[in-house]
Amino acid sequence: MAVLAESGSNPDVDLLYDINGLAKDAPGWFDRVMEFVGEYGLLLAMVLLILWCWWSVRRRGGEDAAPSVAALVWAPLAAGLAVLVNVPIRGFVQRPRPFVDHQGLDVLVSGKTDFSFVSDHATITMALGVGLFVAHRRFGLAGIGLALLEGFCRVYMGVHYPTDVVGGFALGTAVVLLLSPMAMALLTPLMRAVERSPRAGRIVRRRASADSGRDARLPSARTPVEAEERDLAA
Repeated sequence: MAVLAESGSNPDVDLLYDINGLAKDAPGWFDRVMEFVGEYGLLLAMVLLILWCWWSVRRRGGEDAAPSVAALVWAPLAAGLAVLVNVPIRGFVQRPRPFVDHQGLDVLVSGKTDFSFVSDHATITMALGVGLFVAHRRFGLAGIGLALLEGFCRVYMGVHYPTDVVGGFALGTAVVLLLSPMAMALLTPLMRAVERSPRAGRIVRRRASADSGRDARLPSARTPVEAEERDLAA
């Protein structure tokens, strides 16, 4: 991995300069937007997407509600686990940030002193995106799209090599998918138990209100009256 950082003639470094070079040509306000989006914005967007998916699953209900909510619970747990797995990987590879070994990069975020491989941001967002895909295909595709955008932003900002991002994508995906069967086997029964709870069950499935129940019974309650009115009219 260190060999890739020593030469500017390899595809990894060439792509780094190509993507980061876009920041040099962009206006200052756009770079500030990309800095916020790449550092915080996309992570926040991913959290909001997960909450939106949970709300949709909860409203829809059905037999798939508990497994879907279990998958949504697994997504952030897997992301946190993937970051923990990344700690020894970073310590073993010890790849410096690209701006340490390469001159002329437009670095949008200062203070990055830790190692570069693999990208925590790419790991977290892809783990959340794939976890979303396990829960709900449409939301999952949107989440994976956000993760890909996060990877682009990290290279654009000059704080990661493209291979750091690819490594993060692979790590996040592997943790989610490899441990998903065991996680779902544990979390799905737990969510089904929560679903049966009179109060906590609202976390998994929306309860029908008492008013809705009364409204559903009103037509049958009015039927005798309407019949009597028809008889009088006759």
